[in-house]
Amino acid sequence: FSWGRFRNIMLKMFPVLNWLFSYRFREWILRDLYAGLSVGMFQIPQGLLAVWLTRLPLPNINGFLSAFCCSMTYVIFGTSHHISVGSFSILNVVAMNILKTFNFNQTLSSNGSLDNFSDPTFMKDYMEALALTASITFLTGIIQLLLGCFCLGFVTTYVPRTLIDAYLTAAALHVIVSQFTFIFDLMLEFHKGPMDIFYNLFHFFLALPKANATSILLFLLSMATLRLTTSIMVTYKRIPIAFPMELLLIITVTIISNRIHLHAESSGAVVSMIPQRFLPPTLPDLSNLSKIILHAFSLAIVSYFLLVFVGERYASLYNYNIASNQELIAVGLCNICSSFFKSFVVSCAISGTVIQGKTGGRTQLAAALGASMMLVIALKLGRFFQVMPNGILAAIVVFNVLPFLEKFLDIPMLWKRDKYHFVIWLVTFAAVLCFGLDVGLAIAMGFTFFIITIRSHRMKMVVLGQIPNMNIYRSLSVYRAAREIEGIKIFQCCSSISFANMNHFKTYLLHKMDMKAVPLDEREMRALISDGLSDTAVERKDLKCSCVCDPPLPPPRIPYTEKLVKRRHADSNSSSSSVNLVHWSKYGEKLSSQTLLVGAADASPGFNTGLPTEKNEDEGRRACLSPGSAIDNSSVQLDREEQPMHLPCPVHTVILDFSMVQFVDLMGSELLRQLIHMFHNSGITVLIAGSHSSVIADFEKNDFFDSCVTKETFFLTLHDAVLAALGKHQKPDELEPTVKE
Repeated sequence: FSWGRFRNIMLKMFPVLNWLFSYRFREWILRDLYAGLSVGMFQIPQGLLAVWLTRLPLPNINGFLSAFCCSMTYVIFGTSHHISVGSFSILNVVAMNILKTFNFNQTLSSNGSLDNFSDPTFMKDYMEALALTASITFLTGIIQLLLGCFCLGFVTTYVPRTLIDAYLTAAALHVIVSQFTFIFDLMLEFHKGPMDIFYNLFHFFLALPKANATSILLFLLSMATLRLTTSIMVTYKRIPIAFPMELLLIITVTIISNRIHLHAESSGAVVSMIPQRFLPPTLPDLSNLSKIILHAFSLAIVSYFLLVFVGERYASLYNYNIASNQELIAVGLCNICSSFFKSFVVSCAISGTVIQGKTGGRTQLAAALGASMMLVIALKLGRFFQVMPNGILAAIVVFNVLPFLEKFLDIPMLWKRDKYHFVIWLVTFAAVLCFGLDVGLAIAMGFTFFIITIRSHRMKMVVLGQIPNMNIYRSLSVYRAAREIEGIKIFQCCSSISFANMNHFKTYLLHKMDMKAVPLDEREMRALISDGLSDTAVERKDLKCSCVCDPPLPPPRIPYTEKLVKRRHADSNSSSSSVNLVHWSKYGEKLSSQTLLVGAADASPGFNTGLPTEKNEDEGRRACLSPGSAIDNSSVQLDREEQPMHLPCPVHTVILDFSMVQFVDLMGSELLRQLIHMFHNSGITVLIAGSHSSVIADFEKNDFFDSCVTKETFFLTLHDAVLAALGKHQKPDELEPTVKE
């Protein structure tokens, strides 16, 4: 224990302390007051419209107390400086559809008055609907709190910025469509399910003849006013702040609507029939836990990701960081508080967050001041806001979510920069738009993880050459100055090797070596197996008697199951006289000769093709074989009548640059070991350079090393591997530098 550690724990548990003790009072207080007043005034009519949208008659005092407690909870436990917590229209519609599945249609669609609440049956259904809403909200908060305690918020670190932008763009469109009820003054049933946004648009289009012209006119005038005031900017201490048009518009329209009847629908039509009495906090009823847990889990995921996505956007805009796990805990506590007041699931109020950001809010003090002002004004003067036309607030909501649609303009640039992210953007946007915020998020996350997996396991290899007279090696296809070293092939692996890309690794390597792999026949396989067994076991391999009580012997380890042959090109006019038959006699008399077809035209022009002496033949064989190679006999013949002719190997060493390899899994290690054995059997040495210590540790865990594949073939740098290969295969006089060098 130490005071420093205790301080860090407290700052992590209560992020409010991070900015509270470093608050710049003179610089920030007026900006936070200004932002808090704007957000607080906006939250009053927004809370009234939430009752209208869901048609669940929740008393105003419960709704405002819930909003106040949720805001203060997030101020204490949240890490974002600009998030405004509140009800979200899409989540409210989802909660309404959940209640409909429990046969609360009469309560939700009632157009009656206070007389309905005197009916015992209606009152019973009403209280049950509120209790079920509280249970869903409470369970949503518990799920979020548990996920945060188990540190599962790290999932957001794997979410790319393109997914966040596409998700928020589609969510903004859902919000705009949900405001059509207030814009056209039409009360329609929202369709829930796949393609629901298109169904709702279609039904609104059919109902347009019944729309309220006054409500549409007020919406258009408000949008024009808000758009014109974007050119007006208030500067405070050389920092531009948006003009408070939303605040002035709400106050002005509230005063006018209380003096003049504007013939437009307002929230007072629903609020007036609700008994304005406080429903005390009660513990949620979890008797329907099994029926609502899936709905609660879906709401928990959508509520959290929506809050984190908006928080990440503002954090990157204002250059600070948010803690994903702490955000999960904060929104979970907010929903638990909301459930005690029988209110709905809360998340990030997008419009309130935009207003708080553009009016200059610096810290969550703006949210605390706004929540306090909202509660005081709503309890004392809330009745004056009930006559405010719904179209005015719909204009404010739509205007403040329009900036999220600006990402459409970045699509062409995204296509030029990264096509993978472009595909992620399109899939996320289409999925969220067509299937909703919950199912669409699942589809987008699954598709994104699939793309990330494909990209991380996609094999990319390049052939390297040396920059003359330097220890620098670069791609032959990119750098003109790079030259390939005679007898050495250098391959750089630019990704990790796993079961997903190991076949591509093998195919690329053999293609560049102009070889192909052919399966061993039965006799060769038996020879390999018998070679791995003891001499006693070899003598009795056909018949062996043992006690069944004895533990079975482990199967012999087969170094490889394929052999390498030279690839025959279809465009070459090969004939029997132009094909050399090279015999590799690895196992002496125990194994018959393996054949390697080598085209005469494939030989490098620098190699000697004359008739060698016995000494030269032995030197050539040593140049092709690595030390310790099992290949002990080679001969070349054209026909039975022709004399043997020596054909040196065009490549004697393959170097694999593993400096960019992060890991090699079990299947990749097994394939790499077999390739090394196959090249070794063909007289080609394989060296590995630049491996990280973690990769070598993976090799050790995967039982990669044996008598042929040893750590002597691993080198610290690529240049060390090249020097080792040249030292083993060049003549002593070739190693001495010339006068020019």
